[in-house]
Amino acid sequence: MSISEKLNNIKSTLPDHVTLVAVSKTKPLEDIMEAYHAGHLIFGENKIQEMADKHEQLPKDIEWHMIGHVQRNKVKYMASFVSLIHGVDNFKLLKEIDKQAQKHDRVIQCLLQIKIASEDTKFGMAPEDAVKLIQSQEFSELKHIKIVGLMGMATFTDNMDQVKQEFINLKTIFDALEKTQTHNCKLQTISMGMSGDYELAIDCGSTMVRVGSSIFGERNYL
Repeated sequence: MSISEKLNNIKSTLPDHVTLVAVSKTKPLEDIMEAYHAGHLIFGENKIQEMADKHEQLPKDIEWHMIGHVQRNKVKYMASFVSLIHGVDNFKLLKEIDKQAQKHDRVIQCLLQIKIASEDTKFGMAPEDAVKLIQSQEFSELKHIKIVGLMGMATFTDNMDQVKQEFINLKTIFDALEKTQTHNCKLQTISMGMSGDYELAIDCGSTMVRVGSSIFGERNYL
């Protein structure tokens, strides 16, 4: 089955309120263009330099999502074009995104990454730290970012009961934080679920899923 066929099959099963991010990390330009010609415009990358290189070479109506862990010193390379940054897990990073966005007279949309997995390898904030951040005076002074939702990554396990519980946990946190609205924070998006568990994630309340291998095939790691 071709990339466009796999893409359209997945899209046909998604509820209208769920956004699909096609995860194109490590994939060549021609694979992305096949998905693009099938009408898909939202792509996710986990390395800023690779995303910047692809942005340079591909159509400018593509919406690029940064889904990987973000190093502050690399924010400047994507600040002019990135549509959504999924993995914001501390205030210093948010402040750097705001600073770089200001240089391009933009407001960059971000998701706060909440740690829901039991693995130490996963990044993310504790829910209480997210609450403190949103309610802080320092946060209120940021004019060039907007928090539009939360992101979480479940534990890498075959135990779907555990994964389900972690997804439900993120939805519960989202519901609690949703009432906190400021000029630069309005929660609308819950980004959770990948190729192996996105259907479960949607059942648990996800509004944005990150799917790569089910569209493009296994990744080409060197």
